[in-house]
Amino acid sequence: MQILLLNGPNLNLLGHREPGIYGSRSFDDYLPELREAFPHLTLEYFQSNHEGALIDKLHEVGFTYHGVVLNAGGFTHTSVALADAVAAINTPVVEVHLSNLHAREEFRQKSLIGRNCVGSIAGFKLESYKLALHYFDGLRPKRVGFKV
Repeated sequence: MQILLLNGPNLNLLGHREPGIYGSRSFDDYLPELREAFPHLTLEYFQSNHEGALIDKLHEVGFTYHGVVLNAGGFTHTSVALADAVAAINTPVVEVHLSNLHAREEFRQKSLIGRNCVGSIAGFKLESYKLALHYFDGLRPKRVGFKV
């Protein structure tokens, strides 16, 4: 199964940016751990601070990949265009957030994107990605005799 891990603005600064909220590890340091935990999933990673680049990536993979794990960062609360891009594609999208949006400032508590996703996971720092990948892992066909 081909899964895109798609990160939005400022997530390139993980490990440096507000570690009390977002943790002290970079996503690049965490990605090998995800690949090791899900060796049967083909994980592609893309990050951009630009809304249009994120939309272009969704359009590129949104009819061929098996899933997208999307952390839209600040665009979660502001981007109708990104929400529309998620709604326009066939590939299921799981929205993830490192922090618990409901415990944050009022303007961060509303997601424009979540309504177009199959689910949302928030508050588990980088482990939020692993939880999303468990969803997609459950969708893959199981071989006869294969035990989980």
